[in-house]
Amino acid sequence: MLKESGSSSAVLANSVGAAVRCRSRQRGVVGLVMALGLVLTASLVPAFAADKATAAPAAAPNSATALDSYLGNLKTLRATFLQTLADAQGREIDRSTGTLIVARPGRFSWEIHPQAVNTATGTPTGTAGGAASSGSAGSKVGAGQLMVSDGRNLWFLDRDLEQVTVKPVDAALSATPAMLLSGTVDIRKNFNVTPAGTRDGLDWVLVEPRGTDADFRDALFGFAGGDLKRMILEDKLGQTATIMFDRIERNGPVGAQETSFTPPKDADVIGTPRK
Repeated sequence: MLKESGSSSAVLANSVGAAVRCRSRQRGVVGLVMALGLVLTASLVPAFAADKATAAPAAAPNSATALDSYLGNLKTLRATFLQTLADAQGREIDRSTGTLIVARPGRFSWEIHPQAVNTATGTPTGTAGGAASSGSAGSKVGAGQLMVSDGRNLWFLDRDLEQVTVKPVDAALSATPAMLLSGTVDIRKNFNVTPAGTRDGLDWVLVEPRGTDADFRDALFGFAGGDLKRMILEDKLGQTATIMFDRIERNGPVGAQETSFTPPKDADVIGTPRK
């Protein structure tokens, strides 16, 4: 599970849903989070779980939570975020900035751009004391990944590899947080959802996939004032992605083109989209 530690910070990552400049780590983050998702900087990395049992109240899975209230009247969401990935020892190994756009039901865009990280110190290159924010120095312009659900197909563009992977949304369903936020899946059918107490001024909700095909082991959603502020996801390798949201616009206008995708002309396309 997840534990608390020092400094750390999409993912939301294939995330969902979703790394060090190593392709396997980056794909783990994308699968985890790209998902919304979704989903940006701060202070929770693998080691939150030791306290999870004591922090969480004795609530039955799937009782009403802040996540239910949040999703209940959510139509669109637009946010920037900072995402970090920590290894099983709690050391930061990847940092990215990105943008999430959701148009419920079933449509979203999740885009991340990597930043250089000093893996020896666990801090982003070119910043003082490890502080960084969305759009800060260190981002590699043009690099990174983009995941788009257009309501029929799930598209994943890896700009570094110049490769696009596409699957029909129902075939690609792997219980990512992004799909959860976008309304692609039935939350009560695919997840156990449980209140997880209060920490760092946030009300936490624990989300655990019921199936074995999910991209993440468990996820924590942190809310303040009814708004989603943070997501923490642990993958099956013990890595933890932390996503801190910034500049959140809820139920604002989202153009159809923002959750549509056309493969770049020179990209290799793997898979067959549903027409």
